[in-house]
Amino acid sequence: MNSGKQSGESERRKRKKAQRIAEARPLPAKISIAIDVDELPAKIRSAALGSGHFPYAEKLDPDLYQDQLECLQIELVKMLDWVKRKGERVIILFEGRDGAGKGGTIQRLTEHLNPRSVRIVALAAPTPREAGEWYFQRYIEHLPTKGEIVVLDRSWYNRAGVECVFGFCTPEQTRGFLAEAPNFEAMLARDGIRIIKLFLAVGREMQIMRLHARWLDPLNRWKLSALDFKAVDHFDDYSAAFAAMFKATDHAAAPWTIVLANDKKRLRLETIRHVLEMIPYDNKNIEEIGETDRKIVLSAATYLDMGVL
Repeated sequence: MNSGKQSGESERRKRKKAQRIAEARPLPAKISIAIDVDELPAKIRSAALGSGHFPYAEKLDPDLYQDQLECLQIELVKMLDWVKRKGERVIILFEGRDGAGKGGTIQRLTEHLNPRSVRIVALAAPTPREAGEWYFQRYIEHLPTKGEIVVLDRSWYNRAGVECVFGFCTPEQTRGFLAEAPNFEAMLARDGIRIIKLFLAVGREMQIMRLHARWLDPLNRWKLSALDFKAVDHFDDYSAAFAAMFKATDHAAAPWTIVLANDKKRLRLETIRHVLEMIPYDNKNIEEIGETDRKIVLSAATYLDMGVL
C-alpha cells in the first residue's frame, strides 16, 4: 500500500517537474524531445562517464565525497589564514569546456572562505572600449592585492579558446596572445603572485549530457548561452585550439594542470587537493588532504601524450 502511494507521488512529482520546465522556457523548434538525463539507460550513462578516457566506471560514493570534502575545506580555511597573515597574492585560474563543472567546483572551493579575502571574477564579453585596449588590460585591475586570493572563472585564455574557435579574434591575434601570455604570467610570478592554472576536461558524450541536463533544469538554464549550444558541434575545433594553447603556454612560472572532470565529485576533491598542494601554508595536514589521484590530475604534457583532445 505504501509502495503504491510512493509510486503515485513520484509520478506526480515528475509531471509537475515537466510542467515547470515547459512553463519556464519553450524548447527550440530543432529540439523535439526533452529526455530527462536521470531516465537514460544505465549503459548510456556509463558510456558518457567513460568518455574522454575517464578512468573510472563508477562515480564516487556520495558519503565518501562529503567526508573528504569537509576535511579539505577545513584545510582551505587554514590556507587562507596563511595567505592573509603572510600577505600572499594568489590567482586560481579555471578554464575548460562548456559543462565541465567550473562553477560547481569554484563554489565548493570558496563556500567557507571569507569573501573579503577571496574574490571570484567572471568577466562578461568586452565592451567596445575594452575591445580597443591592450588585451590583458582589463584583467589587470582584478589582480590580487596582499592577503588575497582571486579565482578567475575563465580568464585571458578566452582568446585561445572561444574567441579563436568562433572567430571573435583574428588568427594573428591568437598567435600574438599565445606568444605573450607566458611573458605576462612570468612577469606576475616575478612580482610574487602565485598562479595556479586549472583546465577541466570533459568527454564529448558527458558534455552533451550535462548541457542537456542544464536545459531541462529551470534553475540552471541561465548557465547556457547561445554559444553553448554550438559547443558540441565545435568539439574538435576546441580540441585543436586547446592543444595549441597547452603547447604554447605551459611554462615553469605558471604550468597547466588538467583535471578529468566526468565525475563532478572526484573533480571537486582533486581540484581542491591540488590547490592545497600548491600553497605552502603552515600546519598542513597531509593525512587529511590525502594523495592526489594521478589518474585524473595530469600535467599538460601527459594529457597531450594521451591523445584525448
